[in-house]
Amino acid sequence: MKLFSVCAVALLAAQAAAASIKHKLNGFSITEHSDPEKRELLQKYVTWDAKSLFVNGERIMIFSGEFHPFRLPVPPLWRDVFQKIKALGFNCVSFYVDWALLEGKPGEYRAEGIFDLEAFFDAAKNAGIYLLARPGPYINAEASGGGFPGWLQRVNGTLRTSAPAYLKSTDNYVAHVAATIAKGQITNGGPVILYQPENEYSGACCGVKFPDAAYMQYVEDQARNAGIIVPFINNDAYPGGHNAPGTGEGEVDIYGHDSYPLGFDCGHPSVWPAGGLPTNFRTLHMQQSPTTPYSLVEFQAGSFDPWGGPGFAACAALVNHEFETVFYKNDLSFGAALLNLYMTYGGTNWGNLGHPGGYTSYDYGSALTESRNLTRQKYSELKLIGNFVKASPSYLLATPGSSTTSGYADTPDLTVTPLLGNGTGSYFVVRHTDYTSQASTSYKLTLPTSAGNLTIPQLGGTLTLNGRDSKVHVVDYNVGGTNILYSTAEVFTWKKFGDSKVLILYGGPGEHHELAVSSKSNVQVVEGPMSGATSKKAGDVVVIAWDVSPSRRIVQIDDLKIFLLDRYSAYNYWVPQVDKDASSTGFSSEETTASSIIVKAGYLVRTAYTKGSGLYLTADFNATTSVEVIGAPSGVRNLYINGEKAQFKTDKNGIWSTEVKYSPPKMQIPNMKDLDWKYLDTLPEIQSTYDDSAWTAADLDKTYNTLRPLTTPKSLYGADYGFNTGYLIFRGHFVADGSETTLDIQTQGGQAFGSSVWLNGTFLGSWTGLNANMAYSSTYKLPQLEKGKHYVFTVVVDEMGLDENWTIGTESMKNPRGILSYKLSGRDDSVITWKLTGNLGGEDYWDKVRGPLNEGGLYAERQGFHQPQPPSKNWKSASPLQGLSKPGIGFYSAQFDLDIPSGWDVPLYFTFGNGTSSAYRVQLYVNGYQYGKLVSNIGPQTAFPVPQGILNYQGTNWVAVTLWALESGAKLDDFELVNTTPVLSAIGKIGSSPQPKWRQRKGAY
Repeated sequence: MKLFSVCAVALLAAQAAAASIKHKLNGFSITEHSDPEKRELLQKYVTWDAKSLFVNGERIMIFSGEFHPFRLPVPPLWRDVFQKIKALGFNCVSFYVDWALLEGKPGEYRAEGIFDLEAFFDAAKNAGIYLLARPGPYINAEASGGGFPGWLQRVNGTLRTSAPAYLKSTDNYVAHVAATIAKGQITNGGPVILYQPENEYSGACCGVKFPDAAYMQYVEDQARNAGIIVPFINNDAYPGGHNAPGTGEGEVDIYGHDSYPLGFDCGHPSVWPAGGLPTNFRTLHMQQSPTTPYSLVEFQAGSFDPWGGPGFAACAALVNHEFETVFYKNDLSFGAALLNLYMTYGGTNWGNLGHPGGYTSYDYGSALTESRNLTRQKYSELKLIGNFVKASPSYLLATPGSSTTSGYADTPDLTVTPLLGNGTGSYFVVRHTDYTSQASTSYKLTLPTSAGNLTIPQLGGTLTLNGRDSKVHVVDYNVGGTNILYSTAEVFTWKKFGDSKVLILYGGPGEHHELAVSSKSNVQVVEGPMSGATSKKAGDVVVIAWDVSPSRRIVQIDDLKIFLLDRYSAYNYWVPQVDKDASSTGFSSEETTASSIIVKAGYLVRTAYTKGSGLYLTADFNATTSVEVIGAPSGVRNLYINGEKAQFKTDKNGIWSTEVKYSPPKMQIPNMKDLDWKYLDTLPEIQSTYDDSAWTAADLDKTYNTLRPLTTPKSLYGADYGFNTGYLIFRGHFVADGSETTLDIQTQGGQAFGSSVWLNGTFLGSWTGLNANMAYSSTYKLPQLEKGKHYVFTVVVDEMGLDENWTIGTESMKNPRGILSYKLSGRDDSVITWKLTGNLGGEDYWDKVRGPLNEGGLYAERQGFHQPQPPSKNWKSASPLQGLSKPGIGFYSAQFDLDIPSGWDVPLYFTFGNGTSSAYRVQLYVNGYQYGKLVSNIGPQTAFPVPQGILNYQGTNWVAVTLWALESGAKLDDFELVNTTPVLSAIGKIGSSPQPKWRQRKGAY
């Protein structure tokens, strides 16, 4: 049966499925959700005004981190990431859903196991994190096809437009995914508070109607008809005002946009380009959407990195802690009420899910690394900002003013942006006028306060702004009833504990700071030295000045204890909310913040809860650590850390202190060189005796691809035959007449792809790949062919994922993969009869657990030998470290055991040597999951982290490697399994993701 018929039937089935899904909510049918008045009656949980969102009636700043569950296919680890994001002071996570992984075959939606969104929602709710749902259908996200499934290449209609064929193709997916998200809405007791229809719908070309109000309305109606009633938000790719309320363009409820001000030049991580700091966002917002809270739905928190790039360590250096303090505080100066950082945890492009512009790692230079580790400075600086915002609800009521180089600071080298409160507190954001400056600038400020205009510091000295830094100075800041008249040191957090209060301030090492508190009392020094510090009473105000030092100082004024810290000491403080028990984690809000405590503990504090007379902390440690509890709840007398009772001392300030010992576990990490490797030739197709009768015949006279017409007699595009992922293999049969001398062939697999060609068993050559080339034309010289003899060309193409479709009308996602053209010298093109294969079954993919993209077309993959327990007993014993002596593709499989002690989070990496004397390509499979793709001559990735849950930390594991030698022979110069610093962790037991073992596949060839 031709795939056209299958596709047509599937589209009809998709429409029927969409029509059949019915939901009821509070007595209204789903069709009534499209009625704004009736929806408003239901949707009382998330409202908004021009200043902010209200969640359950509480005005709240949404501080969010981007995290994609499909890039971490271990559901038990989702809670780990949520807890680490919440510990930043954040209250929300934004997530994409990858359509390509859930509907690999038209009409068949599958979202179980590692793709289970309901489990993701449960983990978020358990951690007390709200969710912003962004299911596409188009997501971009550096995912293959931008999240579009490969079969969309056959849709006869322009993608992301009102083309009927495209709209119908999305119906089944949106009906299912939006219905699942609807179940997880806050209106149903779930964590989802916002929904984003479409994604970066911000520009078009090539005669396509844009903006298309009818298209956007269709997209929104799809979601509403599936039961979505929470507000719609968009993310314009730039502040262009598209779809904002009042535009009449399929408008959303809340307008938002993206910003990536430093771009993606990780090769020059110290370069901040001139003009890169946004300064007009507030002005544009007031022009475009003044009635909605200012929302930055994607703001840069890292960078993608291309094949051949400098690596994600360089990206982390580009978008580093200095970037955070300058750019995020600049965002606050605009009155940002929703700030989502892309990415906060990046994860892994496992199983071919990435686009061709990037490699396996999607670390993104994020605050949380690909192996879920906390980056010391970047994570910690973000934590300072997140907790400040969380503790400062009056920020949302302050009115942003214009940035100025005069009137506040005494030097034009600094720019100050005021956020002026009307009796509710004011904020002054200070940065260098030349935001790229690395100079250290001294300054004084003249600020309006409730005590009049004051020039600060009042007690002498000057303030200092170091290069690539920024500060938020507070004025008339309310700390539980105590007025902080001003503070030049920055606020980390404050808490009210029974009859006392705590305020934590910090400054950069060696800086001079000043604090004024509205009080008639004297200052008491209750801890630390006061050398370098002075104080003075001036009527109803107490002024304290000090030079920042590493030694903690605590001063007390009335019932307020003020901790004076240096920035790096502040990194060690955490503000977990205290829940009633281990299962009652609440959502982050000002209300729950009131029940928080402060803990000084080093690496990570996850949660806190009380049970009986005990205070229970869950925390992670990477070194022996002193732990302090500040503000222990009344009525608790015992301290438990990760379930173990801790002996503690209580000092005169009521601070509990103890110590957690750290002693790394003894582990035996297997040596990959010593494993009992089994080898199989996984390119038997080049043998003259190979039988390809079961292969798909390339017999389509026309392509279903509307982007590129055929330049071959029959289509040789993989997607025309349902092959959308991984390696593609073509076999071209012909009978020679003896005149053939060359083969010209153009293959296309996306950026950094490679290809190799054989004639019968004779290797003709390879294109080894460059990041700049998505296609390549090669000419191969042929040996003398014998007239009347049957020959077969075997062509292997490495498909690197499908192109994204960011600009509407380009149809770039439809760029085909396979053979674009060929010419056998002296012969008509039709003399060659082609067959092709990709993953077994194509869109009727075999492995429903690991999804539609995980496998490619190699013989070992088609047979499923990459899965655990392959039938390798009688295979040849050979190691990938010995490798291949000539061009070809080998498959190597081995097993090993791990016994990582429970209670430890131990990041494990498979690392490869980086020899490039001969180009080769590697695929790494771990327990059946493709978790690494290495290209030796392009790079940069040679270390591939694999999480617990894919690796069995207490049990048997199967590892498989495909080694493709593209020039001469090739071998792995090195191959090791290594660990980084073990973390003594409260992560809990991590069950393994499903790992179906090998079984014989019916019809495998």
